[in-house]
Amino acid sequence: MKIINIKQILVLGTALLALQACSNDDDVTDQMPPMEEEIDFSGTFSQVDHMGRPGINTVLSANATIKNSHNTTIPSAMQAAFQADFEARLEGLHDAYAVALGLTPADVDYQPNILGDILNGPEPTSESNPNPVTATVLTSVLADDVLEVAPDAPTIYFNPGSGAPNFEGAIGLTGRQLSDDVIDISLILLFGGESGARFNGQDGLPQLVTDGVSLTANLSSSFPYVGAPE
Repeated sequence: MKIINIKQILVLGTALLALQACSNDDDVTDQMPPMEEEIDFSGTFSQVDHMGRPGINTVLSANATIKNSHNTTIPSAMQAAFQADFEARLEGLHDAYAVALGLTPADVDYQPNILGDILNGPEPTSESNPNPVTATVLTSVLADDVLEVAPDAPTIYFNPGSGAPNFEGAIGLTGRQLSDDVIDISLILLFGGESGARFNGQDGLPQLVTDGVSLTANLSSSFPYVGAPE
């Protein structure tokens, strides 16, 4: 009887050891790091879009063909390929607003913009001291859809400083902060004229220098800078 009990104990002990061994194997398997998937970079890649300055391509491309072509052009070739189209579109938009207002299109052209007054400093623009930011100059800059960064200046898409007429502390196009309202700034540069306030909805004129949408995103100060969903 004792022998049987001893045999049973040995059998039971062997079975427990076997189960324990199986359990350990499973634990080891669970603790193994997952196999890293290798990213396949082979093949031929195609550029389908870029966005140095949001909204510029959308506003200044007269049709889908120009817009799609701009999206697939490298920056070094953009200015030569699209500046003329962008300038024509900018003037065409002013003509359209003139017609909507019952005015003569030739009387409502792009007006050299607020950046010119900033560059001129306290010296007022005049025939002898013209505003340098003509439609050609502006669309030459905007046709290159890249985001410039100034390493020795504050990062900002645009800040008019104290505003007209002296623009004390004004700075622009030195980079972009997440909180910068790039659409409103772009509209000011395109339609705001020398003071930035042209077409601001006053005196019966249309409101073209803002889209009326404020920042609604919940931002974070750390990468990837996306806040918690609201």
